[in-house]
Amino acid sequence: MSSIILSALWGVVMMFSGIFLKKKSLAKYIAVLGMVALLTVNFLEYYNIWYIYADIGQMLKFTSFGQIFNATAFACTLLFFLLNAREFEAIGPDVYDYYALIFFVLCGVGIAVSFNTLLMLFLGIEIITIPLYILAGSDKRNLKSNEASLKYFLMGVFSTGIMLMGIAFLYGATGTFYIESMNLGIAALQPMMVIGIVLLMVAMSFKVSAAPFHFWVPDVYDGAPTAVTSFMATIVKVASFVAFLHLFDNAFGKMHAQWQLLIALLTAATLFIGNITAVFQQSVKRMLAYSSVAHAGFMMFALFGLNTFAREGLILYTAAYSLATIGSFAVLAKMKDFSLEGFNGLGKTQPLLALTNTIFLLSLTGIPLTAGFFAKYYMLMGAVKSGNHLWLVIFAVLMAAVSAYYYFRVIQSMYFKEGNAQITPVSPVFRITLCITAALIILLGMFPHLLLKGLYY
Repeated sequence: MSSIILSALWGVVMMFSGIFLKKKSLAKYIAVLGMVALLTVNFLEYYNIWYIYADIGQMLKFTSFGQIFNATAFACTLLFFLLNAREFEAIGPDVYDYYALIFFVLCGVGIAVSFNTLLMLFLGIEIITIPLYILAGSDKRNLKSNEASLKYFLMGVFSTGIMLMGIAFLYGATGTFYIESMNLGIAALQPMMVIGIVLLMVAMSFKVSAAPFHFWVPDVYDGAPTAVTSFMATIVKVASFVAFLHLFDNAFGKMHAQWQLLIALLTAATLFIGNITAVFQQSVKRMLAYSSVAHAGFMMFALFGLNTFAREGLILYTAAYSLATIGSFAVLAKMKDFSLEGFNGLGKTQPLLALTNTIFLLSLTGIPLTAGFFAKYYMLMGAVKSGNHLWLVIFAVLMAAVSAYYYFRVIQSMYFKEGNAQITPVSPVFRITLCITAALIILLGMFPHLLLKGLYY
């Protein structure tokens, strides 16, 4: 509860800071201070040292799983701020408001991973997405940014309507909004229950960009400012997945066998479409957008398995995928040319950026000694432990091999093709933060238990 309240208050602080402080460069320091404060209060609440109590009628339920996810998301957002401070300043004059909107998104993240009623799920998802409509179109001088904002808004509103319809059907069938009181799976299935579950599955698939509900992703991610795309593709996506898992684990877990095949088909379609379309992209930014769809396919394994391996895997995937994607987009934002040819010769002109970007891409591929390897291992083991549809595991391994092709194309351009890659000026703080991000990926790749050991504290 403490992190939810503090993130909302800090968003207000950022807004008022923009009124009284005219220097753009000060915004990042206030934002970083806010993230440190969020990490601190989350740590204190996790160990029951200090927390804010509010009587919310059991509408939110705080668990060690949710708090560890929050800590991971906050840490990744802190690195995101340090890596993208200059990019935020370059978007437009309202840099304080951009940071404020991100803190409001984090407030929604805290609600979405802790909800205990369908109403709080709705509020959490909407608090996450509404600020993103603005952030996606924050580069007002760019028509592609305006287009991205409009497309995201239209798709978001459409999926919200489907979610509300699903909630209405489930309330009509069960008479309650509390997910633990629905008792689905005990009595015979009613048509209203089935319709509600399917509608919620479709709505959440829109939010996490699972196929075939992913079609808004390439244009929105490509058109939005690169820094905003980085945040949307990581923290926002994984928070929606945790909410997705929490909903189906607690509300519909007793009916797992009935909808597991549908999840398997969605997972296979997401893996196939995301990876195959990424192969044909010449723009690295658009390639990363399609690859985020493919990674959504791997995160769908948490829903497919619904066991300890799957839950631990989702936390590890949150850290591995977020760190690698934030790092890759940070390097991409410094490039003057987003095409594959724009990376030609980066290994010679900027060896540090090329090395760290290689680590990020290897982790996204799932190469051993990176966090991405164990993240995918836990996801696949969760599917194996479920004992059903093992063909899906084999298919996922084949799709991971396909992903190696388009990630290694970027590595090939950086080290094995002649060129003179052009980048914008890079600060020492950026280089240090990039190295820390790469080091964390290697550390979690060698010792994943560092993140998972406190999961069920």
